[in-house]
Amino acid sequence: MSESVRLDKWLWAARFFKTRALAKKAIEGGKVHYDGARVKTSKNVEVGANIRVPQGWEVLEVDVISLSNQRRGAPEARMLYAETDESIQRRAREAEARRLTNEAMQHPLKRPDKKQRRDIQRFQRHQGE
Repeated sequence: MSESVRLDKWLWAARFFKTRALAKKAIEGGKVHYDGARVKTSKNVEVGANIRVPQGWEVLEVDVISLSNQRRGAPEARMLYAETDESIQRRAREAEARRLTNEAMQHPLKRPDKKQRRDIQRFQRHQGE
């Protein structure tokens, strides 16, 4: 543990990103917000700060509990932060919405045959006119 840890190092140590370079790229790209604002990679993280981090389809909102600049195992990294209740609920709602959207989409049972492909292509050509 140290008294001051750079944001990119903390995100890497907390296992949000696989490398510090990826963490730096996300911060510079404006994807990561520290206490609701865009910051630089060299920003020192403080205990109690709120950080928004993109993770695939979702955006996690976490409160910093502890500081570390060493990357350790996932269980130890999980002890560095706590996800906010609002973030957990929002992620659950968004996951449910994605699930329902995927269920509503009708996927074809099989690939179109040669005649059907020609019909599709003919239809698409006529749509462009």
